Amino acid sequence: MNLVQLAVSNGGKLSPLLIKEGLNKGTGLMNPSIFIDDDGDILVNLRHVNYSMYHAEKNMKFPSAWGPLAYLHPEKDQTLRTYNYLCKLDKDLKITHYTLVDTKSHDVPPLWEFHGLEDARIVKWNNILYLIGVRRDTDEIGTGRMEYSQISLNKKKWTAKEVSRVRIPAPGANDSYCEKNWYPIIDKPFHFVKWTSPSEIVKAEPHNPAICEVVSINEEAPKVNVDLRGGSQLIPWGKYYINITHEAALWYNYLNQKNGQYRHRLCVWNEHYDLIGISPEPFSFLDAAIEFCTGAAQLEEDLLLTFGFSDSTAFVLKVPKIVVDNMIGDAIENANN
Repeated sequence: MNLVQLAVSNGGKLSPLLIKEGLNKGTGLMNPSIFIDDDGDILVNLRHVNYSMYHAEKNMKFPSAWGPLAYLHPEKDQTLRTYNYLCKLDKDLKITHYTLVDTKSHDVPPLWEFHGLEDARIVKWNNILYLIGVRRDTDEIGTGRMEYSQISLNKKKWTAKEVSRVRIPAPGANDSYCEKNWYPIIDKPFHFVKWTSPSEIVKAEPHNPAICEVVSINEEAPKVNVDLRGGSQLIPWGKYYINITHEAALWYNYLNQKNGQYRHRLCVWNEHYDLIGISPEPFSFLDAAIEFCTGAAQLEEDLLLTFGFSDSTAFVLKVPKIVVDNMIGDAIENANN
């Protein structure tokens, strides 16, 4: 299923997320997250990376010299750098304000080749605005951990500054290599879904960073035969909670060239944060092999989803209520069957 086609044919809207031409120097804008603030402002975090990604789509007749998937970096900078722009949208889903998040007061020389806070989701807990993503540049082997980046946003001047940074340990022994894509429960401060199915919810408070505890594990959650990884925030929708997850198939072809495909599902949760529904089939947004949804918010009766396309373009999709409700019904029926 192409979700953009389904949404637009039912009265929805697709809008690209663009900032000033030349500001990103022709490299990728991707994996945006969305959040609607208490005053109604539609906030988006837009990830900017210092590379352009090429992927040979469809029947892959035109691979690059490096294979069907290639990361094109500036000649003098082969690292993967992430910068974050905090933006404001109008009701037509166009960017009206944007600013680079100033992180200088907390930046230190990176120790690994991935720099910066990646795929940050926006939340506001206890009246504090956070970007929460994964950072992998704090040691020489790329150990990944989720981090709280507390943001001070001046809406009059539209400037954003990081005022604190807290690294979240993995629960238990904290000896895993890479923790990423935990998704925040939007109305339950400091709680994340770490795993979808079986479900695992953890709590990690930024003022007590030495502790990350498992709150619940549900071995009886509905299951599919793929690994459902984190995507958007978990948000309320009527009597349910919903979020978008992703599943990735990564492989190497007969020439040992890397390739991959990402697809998504809608997950449905009850008021106790128990998983009760999963989309019966994975879906794409625009039929690209590599897409990633990192944001969800309810605007009036519609669902706003933000996603990246081929690590090079960012979009926001307005999905009408009727489409969302039908997807929820399909997901619950699939679990019951």
